[in-house]
Amino acid sequence: MILGNFSGFSEFRLLGFSEISHLHSLLFVVLLSLYILTLMANTVIAFTINSDSTLHTPMYFFLTQLSCLDVCYLSVIIPTILETLMVGTVSISKTRCAMQMFFFLLFGVAECFLLAAMSLDRYFAICYPLHYTIIMSSRVCRSLVAGSYICGAAVALIHTLITFSSPLCGSAIDHFFCEIQPLLDLLCGNTFPRELQVIVVAVFAILSPFLLILYSYICIISTILHMASAESQQRAFSTCSSHLLVVALFYGTAGSVYLRPKYTYCASVDKFLSLSYSLVTPLLNPIIYSLRNKEVKEALKK
Repeated sequence: MILGNFSGFSEFRLLGFSEISHLHSLLFVVLLSLYILTLMANTVIAFTINSDSTLHTPMYFFLTQLSCLDVCYLSVIIPTILETLMVGTVSISKTRCAMQMFFFLLFGVAECFLLAAMSLDRYFAICYPLHYTIIMSSRVCRSLVAGSYICGAAVALIHTLITFSSPLCGSAIDHFFCEIQPLLDLLCGNTFPRELQVIVVAVFAILSPFLLILYSYICIISTILHMASAESQQRAFSTCSSHLLVVALFYGTAGSVYLRPKYTYCASVDKFLSLSYSLVTPLLNPIIYSLRNKEVKEALKK
């Protein structure tokens, strides 16, 4: 009912990278190669963790889930991007567009909350080492992952309903997939209430887990600075450095897209930022963890 009422259009047109059509062939090869490489890197990390019993700990359980999320939300949009690069402007039905937005947001928001769960894991491991195994039991870890997906589904549903229940005055989306900001450009009349709703939901989805991460690391740093030996401090910092890099990379690009008003939107910049957190981040995550983590490197050698 909702999809049937929001406009008179039966489909949208994804403009993709129409402004650089002369580079489509090169972009297709580059993006396809990066996609295959990302799938391979995340699969290797997940397989390595599952195969090595020494890595069956909460931290690596969350890392496996992170790899799965990266593959899922990347696979939601990459086929459409490659299609636009092959044929130029792509027509996409309203239903497919809504489903694409829903699942992309589901996996993206779930990753926000999963990164917060990973920061909690480091917080308890460093600040409460004697109670760590009791607090971070397998049941708690599974509950945190399930909660991440539930929050992702709730936010994705709200965003999708807000966007697709509004009347639209155009059908050309200046993007390579059904993203929120370019769809807001198509809204008729006063768009401020819809923009405000989107920002409020984005604040919950991005800022609330980020604040939890921030609080966790304030406590972690405070605990590390009170450790007796420099060796203990260095070991504690090394267990957090990979996660911090991933958080900075993911939140920096995602926040710059969703936590800003519509009037600052620039299609070319937004496409670049979207590619950064939807393609580059999933590729770098397993590399960061494998290069900066001694246990993972040892498991990969085996």
